[in-house]
Amino acid sequence: MNYSTKIIIDFIALFLVYIFIFFPKWKIKNKSSFFIKTLMYIYISFVLYFTLMPIITSLPFMFNHPYVSMTLEPFSDVIRNRGDFIRQIVLNIIMMVPFGILFPLTLKNKKKFLKTILAVFLFSLTIEILQPLINPYRISDITDIITNVTGGIIGYGIYLIFKLTIKIFKHKA
Repeated sequence: MNYSTKIIIDFIALFLVYIFIFFPKWKIKNKSSFFIKTLMYIYISFVLYFTLMPIITSLPFMFNHPYVSMTLEPFSDVIRNRGDFIRQIVLNIIMMVPFGILFPLTLKNKKKFLKTILAVFLFSLTIEILQPLINPYRISDITDIITNVTGGIIGYGIYLIFKLTIKIFKHKA
């Protein structure tokens, strides 16, 4: 089975999960909540595409290779000048900025910052733990978690700027 087919299988599974589980729950809420949650789901689907896919067709082979534990030395590639570390850092930050913007929009109560940062951290940690399980050529790195959380914090800052801007315009109107 070729790589494209494997990716299509994962996207079909994500689509079916959305249609049969999330869509029925979210469509009964207001339109803006439905839109934000759907946008967040699409965003997470693309993060999974770039970080973990193909998933479903890899599951039977998860334990056919040794698990390489996470590199726990922060920024070891930077320190040792290995690879394209600047590109990796920038991409990891950029990848989680939308999470920092969208996730607080899905929350109703206070402590949105803490919940957003915790969610970014857990999402990133999950990806980093699963990467070497699903694909023996992928490694997990504490630097990725740090840069992902940084991206989430930047995204949350953007969320706050937009929230403040909207509040100012509503107040002036």
